[in-house]
Amino acid sequence: MKIQNSNISIEEFDQTKFLIEMFEPIEEGEAILTHYLNNISNGVSEIYAKDASKIINNYILYKQEKDNISIVKEDALQQFLFKIENVPFPTPKKTNFDFIDLFAGIGGFRLAMQNVGGKCIYTSEWNNDAKKTYKVNFGDIPFGDITKQSIKNYIPENFDILCAGFPCQAFSIAGYQKGFADTRGTLFFDIEKIIEKHKPKVVFLENVRNLVYHDKGRTFKTIIDILENKLKYKTFTQLLNTMNYANIPQNRERIFIVAFDPNQVPNYTEFKFPEPIKLTKTIHDILEKDKQDDIYYYKKEHPYYEELDKTMTSQNTVYQWRRVYVRENKNNVCPTLTANMGTGGHNVPLIRDNFGIRKLTPKECFMFQGYPKNFILPKIANTKLYMQAGNSVTTTLIKRISEQIIKVL
Repeated sequence: MKIQNSNISIEEFDQTKFLIEMFEPIEEGEAILTHYLNNISNGVSEIYAKDASKIINNYILYKQEKDNISIVKEDALQQFLFKIENVPFPTPKKTNFDFIDLFAGIGGFRLAMQNVGGKCIYTSEWNNDAKKTYKVNFGDIPFGDITKQSIKNYIPENFDILCAGFPCQAFSIAGYQKGFADTRGTLFFDIEKIIEKHKPKVVFLENVRNLVYHDKGRTFKTIIDILENKLKYKTFTQLLNTMNYANIPQNRERIFIVAFDPNQVPNYTEFKFPEPIKLTKTIHDILEKDKQDDIYYYKKEHPYYEELDKTMTSQNTVYQWRRVYVRENKNNVCPTLTANMGTGGHNVPLIRDNFGIRKLTPKECFMFQGYPKNFILPKIANTKLYMQAGNSVTTTLIKRISEQIIKVL
């Protein structure tokens, strides 16, 4: 049997390559392994250690049986560790607080929290394409569907901050008579249960602006009621716009909720949302200067070209195609990026450059959300990347709010 230590890959735990008859695969194996490796030097790793050890032992046997390769467990661990650390945004070595990242998407909360000294000890995201983007940038593969108890069971007992850019589903009206809307069947219910069990010091939530006005404000009132009256947290809420609070030229307004456990954070009253800052960046600080791939440009024979050419007269703003007409952004910033902007004829952000009329590239959309240039976009369909950018938080705005939270902690 030959000895070979170079052919070791975390990717073999993706539930397809590692599904072999002789070994029983462990659900969420890749998430368990990467979470274990990212926490191997602290007590958090204990929650992942048993299953991670089984996965590694099975993998060594798999290599022996299938590839005739003998691997020492310590060598396998070292090479796995190298892989998760050799990413653009690895877990920092020195950190001041722990957080969990729910409905994590592509990691906007994580990027911000790591930048202010945080360590992510658990992350969850159901979308497989978003998981790929998350993994190549942070070295962790998120756990899956947080509504499953088996997924919740891997959340470490203690952590400081719960982060969640949770989807807003319609709340049932059935519970209003009881003082709370019935949150069963909604994703906020899962956040509520996690808070109730783990009692983090801080809860940090983000959602679309319309959450505040949904169902005549009753949905938002229900969330605040549950946080304050049932879970006994003290809440702060504010609508913040990316262009006014993050120095990013995108018109994007979102609601932010920051809630403190007063028993653990007695000075919670000192918290304040960040002050507005002057927008000094323009779209030209983000847009690529060179000609982009032809796939992004509208050809003259395109049925919309005549209308686009007539309306799009400036190179100093981002326009938006709205199914049947062009919308100009008079404030010369990018309109709100949406999840459906890559699916065809609606909400498509467009610019005129020196080479013609084109769509924004996925990379530009990510930068309009505050992601740095070295943030990696995996090789998946552009429609998926556009969706990820549109669903993301503006990570630089999250960072500014996080700095205010840390001041209180």
